[in-house]
Amino acid sequence: MPTLSDLVVRHTSLDAADLEWLHSLVSDWQLLADLSFADLILWAPLLPPAAEAGGGEGRAENGHGERYGGGWIAIAQMRPTTGPTVYHDDVVGTVVARGERHLIDTAWNERRICREGDPDWSTGVPVREETIPVRRMLPDGQGRFLAIIQRSTNLSSARTPSRLELTYLQSASDLAQMVAEGRFPFSGDEPILVRSPRVGDGLLRLDRGGRVTYASPNALSAYRRLGLHADLVGAELGRVTATLCYSDEPINEDLMIVASGRAAKETEVESGGTIVQLRAIPLIVGGGRIGALVLIRDVTELRRRERELMTKDATIREIHHRVKNNLQTVAALLRLQARRLQVPEGREALEEAVRRVGSIAIVHETLSHAPEEFVDFDDIADRVIAMAGEVSAAESAVTPRRVGAFGVLPSLIATPLAMALTELLQNALQHGRPRRLQVVVERVGPGDDRLNVTVWDDGQGVPEGFDLDSSTSLGLQIVRTLVEGELSGKLSIGPREGGGTEVMLSIPLPAG
Repeated sequence: MPTLSDLVVRHTSLDAADLEWLHSLVSDWQLLADLSFADLILWAPLLPPAAEAGGGEGRAENGHGERYGGGWIAIAQMRPTTGPTVYHDDVVGTVVARGERHLIDTAWNERRICREGDPDWSTGVPVREETIPVRRMLPDGQGRFLAIIQRSTNLSSARTPSRLELTYLQSASDLAQMVAEGRFPFSGDEPILVRSPRVGDGLLRLDRGGRVTYASPNALSAYRRLGLHADLVGAELGRVTATLCYSDEPINEDLMIVASGRAAKETEVESGGTIVQLRAIPLIVGGGRIGALVLIRDVTELRRRERELMTKDATIREIHHRVKNNLQTVAALLRLQARRLQVPEGREALEEAVRRVGSIAIVHETLSHAPEEFVDFDDIADRVIAMAGEVSAAESAVTPRRVGAFGVLPSLIATPLAMALTELLQNALQHGRPRRLQVVVERVGPGDDRLNVTVWDDGQGVPEGFDLDSSTSLGLQIVRTLVEGELSGKLSIGPREGGGTEVMLSIPLPAG
């Protein structure tokens, strides 16, 4: 399905600023749908085929100096969570000609909200239609009309509305008027978070003075958990909230701004172990502030789980840090033991063990700084390569090089891969005696779901009749166990074209 941006760019004359305004509207219009108990469809004026192809002929004017193709395209859709939907199928991308939807045409031409008299039965259920022009305020104070919102309410379960529903509908009417006047969404504000309170979480309606005129049951319950024992209706929300949460502390200024409904902001308050999130939506109609909506959500459990995850994450990083320290201690002990040995073979074996332990320590050191169990393996590979180069510098002065990027890898892959890379580099430097040594990395597959690593050198090459299955080299057996056993990959070793040795690893990566 094409995105809103795709449809706007391909089929309309709206510019980048218009598109940004529509994105802000669509990111927050669930609020309008829920308050209205209605489906919302956003219709944009459609350019004629000639204009879409690059020509300018065939456009119609709407009487306000703005030209369009005389038709409409649906670029976004929203269903309510508070009532039954009208449109079970997606309508985004649907095109209608001028004259097929008279309410849309009227709202566009007359720049006003249009309401239908009798319910429409064309969908099989009684539906009340309404259209709202979408206006963007320009820096000079003038307005530019961009699109039309079609609001469709399913009347199949119509009944005498409760006070809650009446408050919802009145608030929806005020918001619709703000959309038509270019005052919603709020320009210049930070985007609303996905976890912001929704209408069903709890709603308060405030008057101009910040006093509560209506409190939904969920909102009242949230304040009861904060410690409120009196009636919330008629109270000044900012003062009540500050008394509950900041009796012995300086009052948070953001709280007073949000709780009074003076600005479109969010804040959180805590009292008695309960954490409540508040979001204020000022209602500005006809150029003046008539009140505000405050959405409320009890996020106590959510924040508790987030704290548990942060504690767990910190614990895991501390474990990696301690493992790294222990491995470095083991490596230091092995290094001391190697210096005391007089037998060259024994000293060499211990030095190889030091390098193997060191490669694992590098992975754990990286994980101790990572926020998750994923690491940027390029940094690890470069440190492993540098470590191998330092060891060989006295003998051959070969500096290994990396070509390509490993990218971010899970720790379950990073640890065995670092060990395998250490063994292959050390084996090439010790036995191949090359002038050049490279590690070539490539991610392949439709979703970069496979990692191919080639380690090649221009040294002496593999011995004649070499067979990996019958090789007695401890290093190669370690690499084979790591690649085929732990990483479920494939390993091949053979002569390189032009001389030297080529080792190829092919490792599957987890999805995502």
